[in-house]
Amino acid sequence: MSSPEKWEAKQLIASGVLGVTEYPMYDEETDGMLYQEEGAEEELEIELNEDEPAFLNGQSRFSVDMSPVKIFKNPEGSLGHTAALQSALIKERREVREQQQRTMLDSIPKDLNRPWEDPMPEAGERHLAQELRGVGLSAYDMPEWKKDAFGKTISFGQRSKLSIQEQRQSLPIYKLKKELIAAVHENQVLVVIGQTGSGKTTQVTQYLAEAGYTTMGKIGCTQPRRVAAMSVAKRVAEEFGCRLGEEVGYAIRFEDCTGPDTVIKYMTDGMLLREILIDENLSQYSVVMLDEAHERTIHKDVLFGLLKKLVKRRPDLRLIVTSATLDAEKFSGYFFNCNIFTIPGRTFPVEILYTKQPESDYLDASLITVLQMHLTEPEGDILLFLTGQEEIDFACQSLYERMKCLGKNVPELIILPVCSALPSEMQSRIFDPAPPGKRKVVVATNIAEA
Repeated sequence: MSSPEKWEAKQLIASGVLGVTEYPMYDEETDGMLYQEEGAEEELEIELNEDEPAFLNGQSRFSVDMSPVKIFKNPEGSLGHTAALQSALIKERREVREQQQRTMLDSIPKDLNRPWEDPMPEAGERHLAQELRGVGLSAYDMPEWKKDAFGKTISFGQRSKLSIQEQRQSLPIYKLKKELIAAVHENQVLVVIGQTGSGKTTQVTQYLAEAGYTTMGKIGCTQPRRVAAMSVAKRVAEEFGCRLGEEVGYAIRFEDCTGPDTVIKYMTDGMLLREILIDENLSQYSVVMLDEAHERTIHKDVLFGLLKKLVKRRPDLRLIVTSATLDAEKFSGYFFNCNIFTIPGRTFPVEILYTKQPESDYLDASLITVLQMHLTEPEGDILLFLTGQEEIDFACQSLYERMKCLGKNVPELIILPVCSALPSEMQSRIFDPAPPGKRKVVVATNIAEA
């Protein structure tokens, strides 16, 4: 009998439901109970010999290091040195800022009643408590450069002198339109490689719509970021000749700008993941395009797995994976060794300049470079990539102050920060064209990479 059963029988006997004689341990000869002594388990000590025999050298798991990447720490290396120095500098900057804030708070009179008792207070001494309540906080929350950057209207993109049709034809992908449609028609899964600016994101969906894929279902295109999904959808709607939210729409978290007529839908990868959870066959879609596939997010990795299974279940579904970098072979190998379609060419020539030796403080060096470019280069905007929100805030503050020091004779520099923590209408302001005679500098994390 198992232990619970014995306990149950014991309880039943105690309550008088069963007679003592029915107890499994009952001993008729002595009219008593038999008790089984539970023997204490003997403890064995085992010593493992983990030394590897010579003939297994390099074969067993002790000698093969299981770590996929051997992490090699080199504290003397230039990267380690820069990172350590930068964190120390960030800490120092933060402390300076907090010190300034504290000084400001200390300058506020603490005893707010005193001036009222004094019939003739000094000028500027008499404050309303309400005025002082938020002093330290609001001044800190909203530095001057931010006030300068906030409160403008939203618009997307640069105004170009060419008509939309001419702009579309000037993209490198236009020359390969027929080949691309043929490749999609012949291959269920296709990996498309093309450099940033070749027109993949905006044109492929339209070419497929023109080729008639929208009759079988929607064309969905995922973007790793919300700003990208919105601005691309806006642009494609203009090219398509419809209002945003009709034939061309976008869906991001907390905002769905699509309608019953929508045939081209741009969305973040999280949104497509939600749709595939609700409808695992994605029956509304005829083509799914995973854009910027090299930007690996957890949503995108899960989508890869789900879509790989789905492609087998739905032979009519077309899957296009696009990327700007050279991971093409890996993507192709993952999706059943599918074909790779390459779009040559860039829209603009790119010139790369290097520093002679590593900079000790890259943040300061980048700000000096921005100002040098602003003062010496012909018109054109500047994009500066930094590693995080704190650095961006410091850079904007610093640039604003340095520009103020240069005085009124210098052309204005419009400073626009971009990081994922900003609301989307603030993020989309980076697309505003700079007014004539001014230059904008966009200080961004890798959110603006593509």
